[in-house]
Amino acid sequence: MAMSPDGKVVETDSPKTAQTTQEGAGVAEGVESQRKAETETAESQKAAEGSLASNIVQRWRKEDLLKKWSLGLLVSSFIFSFLAFIIMASNKHGDWNFKKYQEYKYALAIAIISTIYTALQAFFQFNELSYGRNFISRHDMMMLIFFGDQLMAYLLLSAASSAVPLTNRMNDPTEDDYIFSERTEEIFINSSAAAISMEFFAFFAVAISALISGYKLCNHSKI
Repeated sequence: MAMSPDGKVVETDSPKTAQTTQEGAGVAEGVESQRKAETETAESQKAAEGSLASNIVQRWRKEDLLKKWSLGLLVSSFIFSFLAFIIMASNKHGDWNFKKYQEYKYALAIAIISTIYTALQAFFQFNELSYGRNFISRHDMMMLIFFGDQLMAYLLLSAASSAVPLTNRMNDPTEDDYIFSERTEEIFINSSAAAISMEFFAFFAVAISALISGYKLCNHSKI
């Protein structure tokens, strides 16, 4: 206590009381700072978890899109291969018969193999995309598709390329060996060219599918 100039007694804070008040204020500030730090930590964790979940969902969507593209390419390749098979197998016009030429027989054989391969692969991928079922492990399936697509693309390209020179020689008017009947010749050559074109289209579809398979294989991870 202290005496004021007018004679009144005035209470004053003792040094001990002031120190206690300052310590209390410091503790309160420390608690508040700790709460803020905990809140910021919790918010950052939630943000990180949300970002991780968003990345996972985005990756799943990307994988589903790639599966759909791959399935579409395999279906396209199946259609082209089947058309090549039908056109070449029915390419018999009088004395003109595809069986007389090794190149056309090879093209027909590869068209049959490609038709069976793409049908099976499309069936497997449709099951995986629609029902999530795999007949073998996912990694093994991706390896099978990757190497199978590469092999099939090579066979389709080799079959179509080997048949092109023969068809070009038939279109050459100086090649007397191929002249039987002008109309029959034209139908036979056009059918052969159509079958070869279908095999080229099937090759492009399988080749793009192989690129997608390679990308999926390189980026494959078990989530």
